[in-house]
Amino acid sequence: MVSVAANGITIEYEEWGSGEPLLLVMGLGRQLTDWPDDLVEALVGQGFRVIAFDNRDAGLSTQFTSPPPTRARLARSLVSRRPVESEYLLADMADDIAGLLDALGLDSAHLAGVSMGAMIGQTLAIDHPRRVRSLTSIMSTTGNRSVGQATPRLMLKMTRREEPSRDRGVEQAVEVFRTIAGPTFDEEAFRRKAEIGVARSWTPEGTGRQAAAIFASPDRTTALGSVTAPTVVIHGMVDPLVQSSGGKATAAAIPGSRLILYPEMGHDLPVTRRAEMADEIARNAARAGMNHPSMGTRA
Repeated sequence: MVSVAANGITIEYEEWGSGEPLLLVMGLGRQLTDWPDDLVEALVGQGFRVIAFDNRDAGLSTQFTSPPPTRARLARSLVSRRPVESEYLLADMADDIAGLLDALGLDSAHLAGVSMGAMIGQTLAIDHPRRVRSLTSIMSTTGNRSVGQATPRLMLKMTRREEPSRDRGVEQAVEVFRTIAGPTFDEEAFRRKAEIGVARSWTPEGTGRQAAAIFASPDRTTALGSVTAPTVVIHGMVDPLVQSSGGKATAAAIPGSRLILYPEMGHDLPVTRRAEMADEIARNAARAGMNHPSMGTRA
């Protein structure tokens, strides 16, 4: 793993393979080490130079210092549909990716993001269209509070969770994903990843600041109409955290996008679908013709 200076912060990243660059953008509070090994291997096998990185306030990238909002404050924002105060927005996290591309000497790349990571990818495709060769948006939404929300039962359960503790960090992570993942959830494989993550970095306040950035950022629905990068939207029909209405709204907002719904997928990357996801990411990347504005000079 290597760190670079980008957009005024330090970003930790790792890469595998060679070919056209594909950036993997992780979700809320999660690290580059959380990407499933078999998915990364499948993407390398598709001919990509796969680059994963830690978002700001996660893993080994720069940590910010402002106090994060409480869960109660976030819950009130969700109910009232009023933004919270945040030290940064999803747009700043998208600028981090643009800075990372600069640091790597890349004019553009294919992007695949999950959950918050897809929100960041969407924002990059809006604000920096020439940097995005193709976009894969997985288990995410548009920022419109009327779609893609958690189920009421899950919202209640999440607000009653115990405070994060490093001593119980692995068990807490397993408990959360046992709740939000689909029926094919591989608990032991996830536990191994959680053990790596907790040992590598423990930043619950950073997760709170990332959550604030999501809640403070504007609805992207109208702006997504300007996205020209070939886009595929992947979502699970049994996702209780970002319900499938979020994926459907994303696909409806982006011209020419494709929507893929997996009936057994929750808010996770099910092992039964990873090879298929890699195929879909590669198929979508192949749609990026040489005349697309994001293509420019290949790095």
